[in-house]
Amino acid sequence: MTSEEIKTNVEKALEEIRPFLKSDGGDISLVSIDDDKLVRVRLEGTCVGCSVNQMTLKSGVEMTIKKYVPQIEEVINVE
Repeated sequence: MTSEEIKTNVEKALEEIRPFLKSDGGDISLVSIDDDKLVRVRLEGTCVGCSVNQMTLKSGVEMTIKKYVPQIEEVINVE
């Protein structure tokens, strides 16, 4: 998979999870993809101060991204 295909598929994954985040007043944006393995995202809105945002990040966002791009090793939130 090329870097451009990886980015496209990560964006598709974020579009899949975005409605769930928006229903709680939050959102997510892609910051970068490093070495085609590490995805940096920014949680926005109510997700920023949410006490379960790390669980959402790992259980929801990371799992969904890995479904689209299996070679992604980790998803992290940047402020």
